[in-house]
Amino acid sequence: MSSSKPFIIWFDQITYKDVPLVGGKNASLGEMYIKLTKKGIKVPYGFAVTAEAYKYFIKENSLDNRIREILTGLDTHNVEDLQKRGRRIRNLILRAKMPKDLEEEIKKAYAKLEEKYGKHTDVAVRSSATAEDLPDASFAGQQETYLNIRGADSVIKAVQKCFASLFTDRAISYREDKGFDHFSVYLSVAVQKMVRSDMACSGVMFTLDTESGFKDVVYITGSWGLGEAVVQGKVNPDEYYVFKPTLKQGFRPVLSKKLGAKQIKMIYGQSNRAPIKTVRTTKDERLRFVLSDDEILKLAKWAVIIEEHYGRPMDIEWAKDGDGKNVGTGELYIVQARPETVHATKQQKYYEIYKLKGEGKVICTGKAVGSKIGQGKARVILKLEEIADFQPGEVLVTDMTDPDWEPIMKKAAAIVTDRGGRTCHAAIVSRELGIPCIVGTEKATQLIKNGDEITIDCSQGEVGRVLEGLVPYEVERIDLSSIPQTKIKLMMNVGIPEQAFSQAQIPNDGVGLARIEFVIGSHIGIHPLALLEYEKLKELAKKDKKIEKVVNIIEERAYNYERKADFYVDKLAQGVAMIAAAFYPKDVIVRFSDFKSNEYANLIGGDLYEPVEHNPMLGWRGASRYYDPKFEPAFALECQAIKKVRDEMGLTNVKVMIPFCRTPEEGKEVIKVMEKHGLKQGENGLEIYVMCEIPSNVILADKFAEVFDGFSIGSNDLTQLTLGLDRDSELVSHLYDERNPAVKKLVADVIKTAKQSGRKVGICGQAPSDFPDFAEFLAECGIDSISLTPDTIVKTRLLIAKKEEELKNKK
Repeated sequence: MSSSKPFIIWFDQITYKDVPLVGGKNASLGEMYIKLTKKGIKVPYGFAVTAEAYKYFIKENSLDNRIREILTGLDTHNVEDLQKRGRRIRNLILRAKMPKDLEEEIKKAYAKLEEKYGKHTDVAVRSSATAEDLPDASFAGQQETYLNIRGADSVIKAVQKCFASLFTDRAISYREDKGFDHFSVYLSVAVQKMVRSDMACSGVMFTLDTESGFKDVVYITGSWGLGEAVVQGKVNPDEYYVFKPTLKQGFRPVLSKKLGAKQIKMIYGQSNRAPIKTVRTTKDERLRFVLSDDEILKLAKWAVIIEEHYGRPMDIEWAKDGDGKNVGTGELYIVQARPETVHATKQQKYYEIYKLKGEGKVICTGKAVGSKIGQGKARVILKLEEIADFQPGEVLVTDMTDPDWEPIMKKAAAIVTDRGGRTCHAAIVSRELGIPCIVGTEKATQLIKNGDEITIDCSQGEVGRVLEGLVPYEVERIDLSSIPQTKIKLMMNVGIPEQAFSQAQIPNDGVGLARIEFVIGSHIGIHPLALLEYEKLKELAKKDKKIEKVVNIIEERAYNYERKADFYVDKLAQGVAMIAAAFYPKDVIVRFSDFKSNEYANLIGGDLYEPVEHNPMLGWRGASRYYDPKFEPAFALECQAIKKVRDEMGLTNVKVMIPFCRTPEEGKEVIKVMEKHGLKQGENGLEIYVMCEIPSNVILADKFAEVFDGFSIGSNDLTQLTLGLDRDSELVSHLYDERNPAVKKLVADVIKTAKQSGRKVGICGQAPSDFPDFAEFLAECGIDSISLTPDTIVKTRLLIAKKEEELKNKK
């Protein structure tokens, strides 16, 4: 051995300062093994084959000059040239001989692992580059990993393959782009005991939201089998969000759980030649979450400990053991942790809003990555050999990407894949490059043809849409540093939970209206009474085909729930919690359901429970439903959901609002029902507001003020009921105007009465979003808060600041 530095170092001898010797991955594993296992985090044991060993291997085989020769005159923009040279270098390394003394060292270390875990113990052999995870560059995922490697000879072969992977096409291309010298980056290798996640599950987690950069959540993905399926984007995984601030206070804030398709899983193969194989999952596996709430919370707590230890957002891989012989059945482990490099380095000075100015036919949908819009000619590529055909500015459409595709990904206007979740390779790289991407479409490669002009729309929230044609769009850029403060609180109207994390970045004073109808319509889709009466419907389904269909949908959507009504409570709670967490600790006013009977009837099973009304707008809606014995059990589920958000998740910034409350007596009745179902006014700071949208709310405002903690003016309904017109009727729609003097008088009156009664008063109707002069009028009346659509909040803030200055000068 010619070097004074060791070839082998064990995890319990490595810290993060050893990056130059063992690379980023190994340094992180050692750091966690030494410092964080005492805090309860489990890390499988292993050793590092050091960068010194790699240098020694290159030197002993005289490879240095030959590699330099092959790289001379390289043009990374010529993909074929890059592939040819990369292949030559890798073959050179793979054909070289492992020096005898180095081979002996690796064998000895593996034998020590066998003493601990048993003969032919299974290990993961992972590359660990010395330049990984720098603040301004991420080398992660560019080198190879080999799983279920058994026996000393196989370990040595895998180590040599890792050495060769320092010169994958994407690694060469990345170093060239970032200006790194190919000969100042070295490779170490991690040899780590495998966690038998092939018999359980595994995944990736981030200590922030990967789309918006929102830092108060842990975002966890998981799928059955080995984690490479998630990392490589071969599978659409489950997704979970946990809220860090209240997790640290001892609450159980699982904000969201989304079931992934989990079509396949990677498991152990039968031989050293094929150590890993891919199999299809069962229907039960596809419909079941891979983690329980307790496991989700445990992983989130570990993620917080790791983030606090490193002092920055982290990207972490986890695995659950399903074997139990060596490391304990059902135990969770952390198998990797590296700094997150996309959002951690961003300085948020601007907020961009992308908006379509037209509409195109939807070809397919998937999970949106980012919030941008991109477009161009489609280039459908199904094989790696075809990537040389890719032209700059095209939209890459493929089954899934892996790191070999990176040289062309950076030239793409957008990326679309059939498979993968929001932590797959395509998603991570497109985020780094700042280009729109849609993953997990399932059939984009079948529906899109080469040369088709398409638009990739990620501006609508969680669902990304591939549209026909080049649909025009615009980008509004908001300078966050130039926005003034106002005396009037400027809040936001929010309906889509998935957009809340990004919308919360626009300067705001909280949420004046969170509608839960969107959650009911999009995330549940089933009438609450059908879920409550599931057992009864199951009996009726034996004789009625229509009811059988309803039962089948309930069984599929609420598969993870024994009591099907709990599905409704959980989904509602999660939708509300996502919004409440995004704006925490600012007030978030959640309006109870305000569906009309025809809208409830459109839900699955709805026509079994809803009356046919000639004018649903003026019928059985809002407060009148909540205490009616026919609907009260359904309203009880809404109360349970709010209680869960406030009491279990600790999000006490949630206030509630009663819509369409015709009389003060009706208000008292609703408050009594709420208390019966666990929501007591004043308890734990619970405030109950009333929508002011009926003339009686204004005329009897002093009486309503005795019942409720505040008012929120709904200008849409107040206008139609003041002027006596149906806002949905085209025949009289030209008379509909919130700026009508009669409407303005009612608005001014209720603000005055609320102030005299010592009650808060705001507005959440559409008028101030649409008409700047109406917003000025509200400022003159002395309103406490105005709640606006997110796209109008900045310009209204500028307007209100100017108006407040004028009023101050007048005084």
